[in-house]
Amino acid sequence: MTEMISYCGLLCNECPAFIATQTNDDQLRDKVAKKWSKMFGFDLKAEDVNCDGCQSGSDRLIGHCQTCAIRKCGMEKHMENCAHCDDYGCQTLESFIQYIPHARKRLEEIRENI
Repeated sequence: MTEMISYCGLLCNECPAFIATQTNDDQLRDKVAKKWSKMFGFDLKAEDVNCDGCQSGSDRLIGHCQTCAIRKCGMEKHMENCAHCDDYGCQTLESFIQYIPHARKRLEEIRENI
C-alpha cells in the first residue's frame, strides 16, 4: 500500500478505518467502531467506518476528517500537505499537532527535503 500523508502529517494508510475500508474488512470495521466509541464517547457503528483517506478526493471520510479545518485549508491552497505551505506552523495546524509529535516530525522532515 502506498504511503498517504495527510495534510497534518498523519499517515492515512496506518489508520485502522482506512485499512478496514481498503481491505473491505468488516471485522476490523467492527473492532474500530467499538474501540473508538469507547475512546471518544460517541456511538460509532461498524457500517460508519469507511474512509478513503484525507487526500483521496472521496466523500468517504471518517469522523473528524469530514470537517477537518486543516484538510479544508490544504485542499483550498492545493498543497500536498502542510509542510509545503508558506504559512507552515499556523495556529490551526499547531493546535492539532502539538498533541501528535510523530505528525510534527514527519512534516518537519518533509520541509527539510523541499
